[in-house]
Amino acid sequence: MDNGASSYRRFLDGDESAFDEIIKELFDGLKFFINRYVQDVHTAEDIAIDVFTELIVNKHKYNFKVSLKTYLYMLGRSRALNYLKRKKIITFTTLEESEYLEDSKSLYDTVLQNENKQIINNALRLLPDEMRAVIHLIYFEDLSYEQTAKILKKNRKQIDNLLYRAKGELRIILGW
Repeated sequence: MDNGASSYRRFLDGDESAFDEIIKELFDGLKFFINRYVQDVHTAEDIAIDVFTELIVNKHKYNFKVSLKTYLYMLGRSRALNYLKRKKIITFTTLEESEYLEDSKSLYDTVLQNENKQIINNALRLLPDEMRAVIHLIYFEDLSYEQTAKILKKNRKQIDNLLYRAKGELRIILGW
């Protein structure tokens, strides 16, 4: 998957509907990622909208050297950190329910699922910020090590080491 690059090429060629495809594919994930920094869904949404606006206004700034998803996440991270500099706070928020419950799930399954999410959220909250970000990008956003390294401005080995240490910390915290 090209993470929106082909749609963006079509947008640059004049196909306005291609940008809608990019937003449908990448907006929610970007908003969720930004929310991990700013701890406010509405602010995260505003920043994500700003990132997509940047993509429209500066059409030829994206050079296709990295995936569009990586580029947007880099912009989103930068904007979130700028926001936090202005607010003078740097913290993460808990994971939120991203999908609505289906009618077919039983109450027991729902409670168990929520309990497990809460346990994982509590464990993730105890991790240092960089470890938390690496876990989120690699496991929740399905980004590669290289894409994660670009977003967090680290090299691949540093990402590998952070992920290894984060997994070790989670095993200790969770008692696995």
